[in-house]
Amino acid sequence: MKPQTVKQSSRSKKKQMLNREEISEIFRRFSENKPDPKIELDYYSDYTLLVAVILSAQATDKGVNKITPDLFIIADTPEKMLALGEDGLKEKIK
Repeated sequence: MKPQTVKQSSRSKKKQMLNREEISEIFRRFSENKPDPKIELDYYSDYTLLVAVILSAQATDKGVNKITPDLFIIADTPEKMLALGEDGLKEKIK
């Protein structure tokens, strides 16, 4: 039996950027659906938000929120995170 091929749309054949009108429409729909979105991650600075977002790529927001309070007490800046070291960080987030 020969595998079927799926016909690609003209948009997927070549990568196209969305135009301003399409982008505006997407954000209009987002705004209509959820006019005041809230982030579920706990953070208190740009850096702690960045760390929480990176961690959330591998865990649930709920799981991230369980470990970040203790982590941010000792490593709430890039310098403190470096001082913690890779092994220290692994210990805090496992």
